Amino acid sequence: MARQTDNGEYGAKNIQVLEGLDPVRKRPGMYIGGTSLDGLHHLVWEVVDNSIDEALGGYCDYIELELMPDNKVRVADNGRGIPVDKHPHTKKSALETIMTVLHAGGKFGGGGYKVSGGLHGVGASVVNALSSYMRVEVKREGKLWMQEYNAGVPKADVKAIDKAEGTGTMTIFQADDTIFKEIEYDWKRIVSRMRQQAYLTKGVRIKLIDSRDEKDLKSYSFYFDGGIISYVRQLNESKEIKNVVPFYVEKEKEDALVEIAMQYNDGFKDHIFAFANNIHTIDGGTHVVGFRTALTRSLNSYARKKSFLRDKDENLSGEDVLEGLTAVINVKLKEPQFEGQTKGKLGNAEVKSIVSSVVSEALDEYLEENPNDAKAILNKCVLTAKARLAARAARDTIIRKGALEGMTLPGKLADCSEKKADRCELYIVEGNSAGGSAKQGRDRAFQAILPLRGKILNVEKAQMDRVFTSEEIKNLIIALGTGIGEKFDMTKLRYNRIIIMTDADVDGAHIRTLLLTLFYRHFEDLITEGHIYIAQPPLYRVQYGKKHIYAFTEEERAAAIVELQKEASKRKKPGAEVVIVEDEDVEISEINEELEEGGEGEMKGIGIQRYKGLGEMNPEQLWETTMSPETRIMKKVSIKDAEEADSVFEILMGNDVAPRKKFIQTFAKSVQNLDI
Repeated sequence: MARQTDNGEYGAKNIQVLEGLDPVRKRPGMYIGGTSLDGLHHLVWEVVDNSIDEALGGYCDYIELELMPDNKVRVADNGRGIPVDKHPHTKKSALETIMTVLHAGGKFGGGGYKVSGGLHGVGASVVNALSSYMRVEVKREGKLWMQEYNAGVPKADVKAIDKAEGTGTMTIFQADDTIFKEIEYDWKRIVSRMRQQAYLTKGVRIKLIDSRDEKDLKSYSFYFDGGIISYVRQLNESKEIKNVVPFYVEKEKEDALVEIAMQYNDGFKDHIFAFANNIHTIDGGTHVVGFRTALTRSLNSYARKKSFLRDKDENLSGEDVLEGLTAVINVKLKEPQFEGQTKGKLGNAEVKSIVSSVVSEALDEYLEENPNDAKAILNKCVLTAKARLAARAARDTIIRKGALEGMTLPGKLADCSEKKADRCELYIVEGNSAGGSAKQGRDRAFQAILPLRGKILNVEKAQMDRVFTSEEIKNLIIALGTGIGEKFDMTKLRYNRIIIMTDADVDGAHIRTLLLTLFYRHFEDLITEGHIYIAQPPLYRVQYGKKHIYAFTEEERAAAIVELQKEASKRKKPGAEVVIVEDEDVEISEINEELEEGGEGEMKGIGIQRYKGLGEMNPEQLWETTMSPETRIMKKVSIKDAEEADSVFEILMGNDVAPRKKFIQTFAKSVQNLDI
């Protein structure tokens, strides 16, 4: 990307002021969505977004982000540099105005930017308000300007501290630990986000540095001349491609720039990543609607024209043309209208027709010019349509029997007596033996048990018609009550918590993974709305006399032994030998080494039992350790990064062996408690 030069029109007069900064520290959640780790990382995104905005305008081609010691973050760019001349309204430096006044920036019609992201232009001042310390350096007009702040308050006026060549802005901030209780930046998360921004802003080089630990310095550089075409190829990296030549269009129309790349693979799920001014609109919006409308219309038109569809055949549905599609949609607008505080959905009504028109024209041309790729795409879509019709017939058969309407629950299901879904929970249990213990040990009032027989179908490799004919999956669908696919209805969910309870061994982990694949691919809303949990049964039971302690790790087992040894020493008979080591860390280390083989047995009168499966627990033990709301430990399943989650599921559960082998080789050493 060739950098544009400042023509002198970007100055203090371009900075508009809307309101003051005071509310930010009192109610940070209103501005960054909360003070959790998500909110903390939002500070980083806001500062980076200002540099990205310079890149979108063509004024910047290099951005550097560094995680520094003492929880400091540094972001630098070679953009135009924030103006430092006096603002006509505030009578202060434009730099100080931008950094200390809410809604002050070059993004409110003042002529500073044609398009921009950022948090409604308030990013810099919000980050400043929520930082215990901030320093901004600006290279502009041959000088290096600087100002420092504490909690949003300037320590001194903006001043020139040195001579400087070129232009740019460097910001260092330190999040306020009185506002953010946990300050721990996720390097992997930042790398993923910045890689994405590099794809969306082609021709811009982004360098990342992690210098928090001088013994473990890390750095990455991203530069993608191909932009979102490279992004689509990366998303499809481990998949079998249908159209070798990706579809790509970049066109400006009615003051909007539309850029779209797409490519089909052999999978059963669509992956559409939509952006507006480089902001990820995770809930879609009018640009996605326009794209889907044009895609369905153009493919149906081509299918009729080239006889992929006969006269008696139904048109391809929107779902048919989406299966196996990977697409990146990025629109750039002067005044984007986002819905929701986190900008999850684009609302500009005019964008739908703009995107639809651009895609229709370009896709019609692409299909004619690439007949082999067009054939591969249409064959995929037509096959999907046939599978959809077969799946509909299978589903309708079930519905006719009344199963999915809740009239006839599966015989294996031991249902609870409570009928209000928000009070109920369903345990999906591995095997009939564990299922029997769970049925006897549960609280029948609100806990239902559904035992599974063996391993369920891997839905990553199966089309919907096979999913409906799988007996175990069919029983689960019926028990949940929501239906599946186009018939999915969250309001009919029969249980507030769906808890996966499998053995703590390799087979149990495999069954758990198969279930998570099913939920992720076909019941994603159950995960995103917090209904899916994983039970945590203990690995060990350590006992001395009538006292026992359950342990979930080797460390907890050793600590339990130490505790019970002390108990034994208090009650020892004259002449009995009970050795207690004062240094508990040494004792725990020695115990783990001694019990490395098998992990069970007896030490100085202390019994140690290793549970190899849920079936080894009697109903009382299963209730006490894994099912009682008072004592159990459960993990809630969430999707922090949908793109990464999808990639991992594809690698581990898909058809391609090579990426799975590479994944196993890469992470094999980090596996703990491998039970072979």
